Amino acid sequence: MSQTTLSPTLQSQDIVTIEDRPLHIPEKHRENLGPVNDKDPESWRYHPDVINAYYRSRPFQVLGRLIEIILPLIFFAFRLWTDKISGRLERNQQKRAIQLREMLTNLGPTYIKVGQALSTRPDLVPPAYLQELTTLQDQLPSFPNEIAYRFIEEELGAKPDEIYAELSEKPIAAASLGQVYQGRLRTGEKVAVKVQRPDLARRITLDIYIMRSLAGWAQKNLKQIRSDLVAITDELASRIFEEMNYCHEGKNAEKFAELYGHLPEIYVPKIYWEYTGRRVLTMEWIDGTKLTNIKAIEAQGINAAHLVEVGVNCSLRQLLEHGFFHADPHPGNLLATTDGKLAYIDFGMMSNIKPYQRYGLIEAVVHLVNRDFEALAYDYVKLDFLKPDTDLSPIIPALAKVFGNALGASVAELNFKSITDQMSEMMYEFPFRVPAYYALIIRSMVTLEGIAIGIDPNFKVLSKAYPYIAKRLLTDPSPQLRSSLRDLLFKEGSFRWNRLENLLRNAKNSPDYDFSSALNQAIDFLFSDRGTFIREKLVDELVNAIDLVGRRTLFNWSAAVREQVGVAVQETPPELRKNSQTIEHLKNILRILQETPGFDPMHLLPMLTQLVTKPKTQQMGQQIVEKLVQKAIARFIRSLLLESQEPQNEIYNYPDSQKALQPAAAFRSWEW
Repeated sequence: MSQTTLSPTLQSQDIVTIEDRPLHIPEKHRENLGPVNDKDPESWRYHPDVINAYYRSRPFQVLGRLIEIILPLIFFAFRLWTDKISGRLERNQQKRAIQLREMLTNLGPTYIKVGQALSTRPDLVPPAYLQELTTLQDQLPSFPNEIAYRFIEEELGAKPDEIYAELSEKPIAAASLGQVYQGRLRTGEKVAVKVQRPDLARRITLDIYIMRSLAGWAQKNLKQIRSDLVAITDELASRIFEEMNYCHEGKNAEKFAELYGHLPEIYVPKIYWEYTGRRVLTMEWIDGTKLTNIKAIEAQGINAAHLVEVGVNCSLRQLLEHGFFHADPHPGNLLATTDGKLAYIDFGMMSNIKPYQRYGLIEAVVHLVNRDFEALAYDYVKLDFLKPDTDLSPIIPALAKVFGNALGASVAELNFKSITDQMSEMMYEFPFRVPAYYALIIRSMVTLEGIAIGIDPNFKVLSKAYPYIAKRLLTDPSPQLRSSLRDLLFKEGSFRWNRLENLLRNAKNSPDYDFSSALNQAIDFLFSDRGTFIREKLVDELVNAIDLVGRRTLFNWSAAVREQVGVAVQETPPELRKNSQTIEHLKNILRILQETPGFDPMHLLPMLTQLVTKPKTQQMGQQIVEKLVQKAIARFIRSLLLESQEPQNEIYNYPDSQKALQPAAAFRSWEW
């Protein structure tokens, strides 16, 4: 990725640069900026102390805004109450939905974002409300062109008609923080020009001050609330402040393109830095259809449900691989392109998750699959949901009760909201707290799941996510995930082949699963010092399988000989009638590998040659032979001891119908 630079002409003027140097704002436009100082670049970052100090000395301004917020909410709640008691709740639903949308619009950007979040939850919001709230994504009232053109001139140092060859007469979309024009550069490129709303900083900072104050009061006075609401508010506010700086959004877009733009079905538009400032963003125009417009997408021959799966897989990479994730994936920010790709077009609200948190989430999924609720409780400590000194003894059975009932037959059948709902039930009883970083993850995943449910009501995020998690467990060389893989495959010293089958079956469905790479990493791990435990258990499993096959072969040969010489054929012992589960699993695994993209038996030959020459392979082979011999000797000695303890003439006392069974009984006595 090339370094972002501004042209020398623009750099020589007092313009916001990529390092966030602030634009000079005329004095007549500064009275509404609130605690933001255009001469201080740091003021365009979120500083709660500065905001608190500013509004503490302006109580009437705060009180006026509180009245603006509370009165419409009270009136709306009163209307719903009267509808309910008069039996007109359903008949007036469309009317109330319009009133809710208008109320949130009038309350400003902060509450518009609340409406946007609700617009993605068809499982929570009635259809009439959903339809109205969806318009908050990009169909808000626009502000006058004169203001937008003035911002462009102030930011870019020239009038719009001197910069752009074409610019639409009206904005083609208007969202919570800005509005978008369609344009064309003088060099011919088709672009989207986003211009920020006026008076944005003052309205945002005042709402944040009120929300933060209420969060602090609730956290201090309501004992039921254990989460750090102030920290959560600060996290959300930090992201909104970054979203108000279009230079920061441009940097986010380029970082997103660097990390995820190489994925075959993901598209990230280009940023034109020569025509970008703090309040104006010029980016590549994307011809596409909103992801929720299913009919229009399907009319183009594009599978909308598949694109949602693409979005889920991309989100998993964001959360669990690189840690740089899109915190606001509502339908207005996701487009289906004409060539069937998923395009992200808004990068204002992004966030980061640390490596230990990423690995912790995967480990938690593994422990959830294993029903290992003790380990899951410790996961919550590592993920900062519980303090290190928390007594986990009463929490472990509570987790077993809640998740054990919720999981049912398959983890994949759960949706993300089910898990968060189950967690919420425990919040009041035990000292759980929601970390600030996790609040944005919940917002992101629940929003994406809401879009998916709107397309397919039976969509399960975890079901679509499991192939990626399986791939990570099989291919990630980190010690944390190697340990998680061991926990998943072994239980009480026994190897669970069905789990390995399931992992391989799911992993082969992951778009970028590289079989050769996974096999190489698996072999490297198996023959490393950390793989000693797995080698030992693998030897035991192979010994048991080979032993059973050998005994069955010997029995069948003996039966054939007896039949040839006319001696009664003994009944097959029960332990030999059943198939070796290990062998069946190995057959299934081989079939899965043959179906895996990239599997080529010819490529395995050089690898097998190298394996045979490894000292540890030879050591494993020697251990297998030794244990098989030990089993045979032990079985033989046990048979002799049992025979020596029986009366010599007892065998002749059996009825004729039972005499033929005696060899079978003797054979069973060989069992170790």
